[in-house]
Amino acid sequence: MKIRYDLHIHSALSPCGDEDMTPNNIVNMALICDLNMIAVADHNTVGNVEAVMKVGERAGITVVPAMELETAEEIHVLCLFPDLESARAFEREQVAPALPPIQNDPGIFGVQQIMDAEDRVVGEDSRYLINATTISLDDLPALMESYGGVAVPAHIDKATKSLVGNFGMVGDYMGFRSFELSRRVPDYFIEATPGLGNRPYRYIHNSDAHYLQDIGEHSGENSLELPLNSAEILISYLKNKEI
Repeated sequence: MKIRYDLHIHSALSPCGDEDMTPNNIVNMALICDLNMIAVADHNTVGNVEAVMKVGERAGITVVPAMELETAEEIHVLCLFPDLESARAFEREQVAPALPPIQNDPGIFGVQQIMDAEDRVVGEDSRYLINATTISLDDLPALMESYGGVAVPAHIDKATKSLVGNFGMVGDYMGFRSFELSRRVPDYFIEATPGLGNRPYRYIHNSDAHYLQDIGEHSGENSLELPLNSAEILISYLKNKEI
């Protein structure tokens, strides 16, 4: 079946995310864009995933549990999980201990709002979430595998906070089998990047939306052929497995 997706959306829990990025606004914009599958991937947390999943279930949209992890090398990686429990366990057991003990300053960095499925603010995350963790890029693929998920280096065509931007190349030894490209990726990028070329990797194009109008920016061309609209099938696809 044809799955129209956007798997990198920030909610109001990301300090860089607009306060209009509430669970209901995100899902309703996804409906307007005719999306079947979305993922809210806030910086180093899954705090708003449950609320968006509840809204998505009511609307008939699959919401994949996710976060945008920043590694020790200051590289952003999209982490996708098969279920909410796995995502929460990963944050609790791996990410929370690996975040520096720095408090957020809402006046400088922005408010980090935790919301329920009715868009009510039920709390704020006091940690400064946009920070590098102590989790190594080398360890992340196997670590995500242990939680049933998959790690996908984010917006690798960007100059900053990206795998190619930091290292200038990609190698099979890194353990990644799929990569995210930004909405403005140059046409020549894959062929020009050492280690990509005609390698059998899989690619997804996401919006990295921080504002409602950015959601589904690729919706006219973004689709995957999957046998089922589910997080588990998506993860298998991104691991480059036969599905």
